[in-house]
Amino acid sequence: MLQEHCTAVVSSSNLDELKQALLDFTACMGFRTVSAVVVQPHIAVGFQYLTIDNRPSGYDAIYFHEADARRDPVLKHLRTRGVPLIWDKDTYSHAGCSDLWDKQAAYGYQSGIATALHLPRARHFLLGLDSDSGLPNEAKRMTEMIADLQLFAVHMQEAMTRILDGPDKVVNPNLTAREKEALHWTMAGKTAWEVSQILGISQRTATEHTKNAMNKLQCNSKHQAVLKALRLGLIE
Repeated sequence: MLQEHCTAVVSSSNLDELKQALLDFTACMGFRTVSAVVVQPHIAVGFQYLTIDNRPSGYDAIYFHEADARRDPVLKHLRTRGVPLIWDKDTYSHAGCSDLWDKQAAYGYQSGIATALHLPRARHFLLGLDSDSGLPNEAKRMTEMIADLQLFAVHMQEAMTRILDGPDKVVNPNLTAREKEALHWTMAGKTAWEVSQILGISQRTATEHTKNAMNKLQCNSKHQAVLKALRLGLIE
């Protein structure tokens, strides 16, 4: 099921299709609301932002303004860390921000899970799923949900960045044959050791090829590099 949602995101050709794919994933995960944000530098305006969400009408006017955003413990975490966060009322109580939870709870924001990707060249991506009730009590289920959120976030970030950049801004990096091969076998689910055996090179060299490809593609994970290489037609 997760693969279907990731495929829908990657194949989205416009914002409407991408938003629908995001909402479908959110509902499948059992959450009510979602917010996905891409931030990246722009020469003319300083920073570009693209946000896709389904926040309730009136929520921004009541809650989401600069002063509250600076205090919000969830936003503080996402701005500086790449570790996924599970949050609820206690998260705000422990941070001395119970008043913020009270405000947002009225709009269905009582608990949730969120993650952030902090990419090279001052690019950032935030993804949060929010619920109007409690989260599952089973540790195994929560672990699965966080894993699904992280994998989906990689696909969503790539798709939103592609739409924000536009087709004219895509520049194909000059990947070597070995770097393309390393990404190809990574896409097939092979480990660095397996790639080294297939290509007849050392594991260290295989890892270096993957890292070089990541740097050229301006990605901070091999999974993001594979997605971008696929989009650019560098691997099949």
